[in-house]
Amino acid sequence: MPLEQEVREVFAQGGVLSHAADQFREREGQTQMALAVARTIEHGGVLVVEAGTGVGKTFSYLVPALLSGERVLLSTATKTLQDQLFGRDLPRLVTALGLPVRTALLKGRASYLCLHRLDLARHDASLPERGSLRTLAKIEQWSKATRTGDLAELPGLDERSPLIPLVTSTRDNCLGAQCPQFKPCHVNLARREAMAADVVVINHHLFFADLAVRESGMAELLPSVRVVVFDEAHQLNETGVQFLGVQLGTGQALDFARDMLAAGLQQARGLVDWQQLVAAVERGARDLRLAVGKQWPGAKLRWAGAAPEGISAPAWQEALGALQQAFADAARGLDTVSELAPDFVRLHDRAQQLAQRAERFAEDCAPGSVRWVDVGTQLRLVESPLDIAEAVRSRVLKTRAADADEAEDDDDAQGRAWVFTSATLGDDPRLRWFTEPCGLEDAEVLRVQSPFDYASQAALFVPRAFPKPNDPAHSQQVALLAARGAAALGGRTLVLTTTLRALRTIGDAMKAQFERLEAGQRPEVLVQGELPKRVLMDRFREGASEGRAGCVLVASASFWEGFDAPGDALQLVVIDKLPFPPPNDPLVEARSQRLESQGRSAFGEYSLPEAAVSLKQGAGRLIRRESDQGVLVICDTRLVAMGYGKRLLAALPPMRRIEGEAELDAELAALRK
Repeated sequence: MPLEQEVREVFAQGGVLSHAADQFREREGQTQMALAVARTIEHGGVLVVEAGTGVGKTFSYLVPALLSGERVLLSTATKTLQDQLFGRDLPRLVTALGLPVRTALLKGRASYLCLHRLDLARHDASLPERGSLRTLAKIEQWSKATRTGDLAELPGLDERSPLIPLVTSTRDNCLGAQCPQFKPCHVNLARREAMAADVVVINHHLFFADLAVRESGMAELLPSVRVVVFDEAHQLNETGVQFLGVQLGTGQALDFARDMLAAGLQQARGLVDWQQLVAAVERGARDLRLAVGKQWPGAKLRWAGAAPEGISAPAWQEALGALQQAFADAARGLDTVSELAPDFVRLHDRAQQLAQRAERFAEDCAPGSVRWVDVGTQLRLVESPLDIAEAVRSRVLKTRAADADEAEDDDDAQGRAWVFTSATLGDDPRLRWFTEPCGLEDAEVLRVQSPFDYASQAALFVPRAFPKPNDPAHSQQVALLAARGAAALGGRTLVLTTTLRALRTIGDAMKAQFERLEAGQRPEVLVQGELPKRVLMDRFREGASEGRAGCVLVASASFWEGFDAPGDALQLVVIDKLPFPPPNDPLVEARSQRLESQGRSAFGEYSLPEAAVSLKQGAGRLIRRESDQGVLVICDTRLVAMGYGKRLLAALPPMRRIEGEAELDAELAALRK
């Protein structure tokens, strides 16, 4: 039976899915997407699908992929969706379809417990804090029972714990085949299982990390796969540029110095002057940091010439040269003892790589790339391509040419199928916001609308009498409006901010506002950064439970997407400003300059589409099911006062409009009932 026909029968009312999935009903858009995926698998090629919230895109690509009998690679943007795909969606479908399919989950090495480094941590006298001893004991207990070593399985482990880097490995410090724990290594076990599986679930970080350094095991896996699906594909470009450039951090230098000193004193004391080598690396890192001076923490310094802007070029070049020399001297010292222990071989390789990176940053920036310095307690030197288009065309999709060559000798051979999908991929019919930077201009494009009835489920309010976004009073007014809405609803409010400064201001102002209410009527204000993300999300969802005053979550960055609170848990989303990319960001600036040099509009073809996609993501937090109801408030008068506002409004779901605050209050009162 042709794959398309099989897929159509599975999605039909009364088909396999209607018996396997709770509350399944046939959706035209879901079937349309599934059939497009099936055609791409059968004939090969590249398919880009924007599938609105509620379409059910996961089943739309999983069903044809599983029925095809081909080897499949699934990549997601987040570990959360990775775990959901592997632990919930895939098993459910494999069982429903009755297929003998073997699945595997593969993450980056930082997600797995390293048994060798756990052993080292037991004897580390300088654990970061007292609580670390309790956490270490918990990890040790869990390590005896876990089969996978995936730290996500360990309940209560804070993803920000300073202990995690001490019990996981990196490409730099992994001992490979020389490791005393090589045989039971969790990373190697995960890779072996991936190589033997029919369907492998990875994430975008792992995919691009391997593309950059060929280290994660993907180099062996990808050639054997015929179907590749990127879910949450809107994050591909930004994820890719992180890995396809070059980075050097003073923190990296200090970590290397610490590891070198520990190994040297334990395994080769007296054979090399370890203290001198370490002191030189530490001094080089410190002098590089001092050359930057008292820059604002979090600043990104453009770096177009011999030194970052505002920095003395002679002092910068001297510090960078000294650091390079310190790495080179360390490499020579480590080379003299490399036969004594595998640790020294890895440290020697690290020293050489760090010296090469320092040398790279002493030279001119590569064409088509941009360079800057991230300023914090430590420095991070970054050189990044402007997008991933060239890498995708030459290093990802190039395998299609090899497939085509093979097809000449085999009538049954087919080209590889690539599927890229997300709820938001642009604001124009060709989805150029996504396809251009990803090198996918020739792909087949499909847009599938959400099945939700937004006109009856949701309302949009843009306050007209409101401070302008650059007015110092703006954040305070956002806090007052959000507090009023949250008080009316009993919490159930998400405030999304475009900056961390606004996040703190609005969070503090809302807490102060609620102090005036009686204790039992006071919603809890949760602010991003005060607790781990997973804890914040769980507490927010629980806040809507009976007998509590509810919760307000004030968040930025990652909460604009991937935060799911269906039902009555979330009924009001407040966005402080239109999410334009920051014009002073070096990467944003370089991309804008490239467009202008091509005679194109940086605002119309970059900033506006970026804002439209982000706005769409934020608005998408509100309605997650057919039964959800809610209000979206965007506290930016530019949306109705500026000509470009029409384009941004058109990118939002078709909600009905609220025109005044009295109407807003009535809407919130109706939701509370």
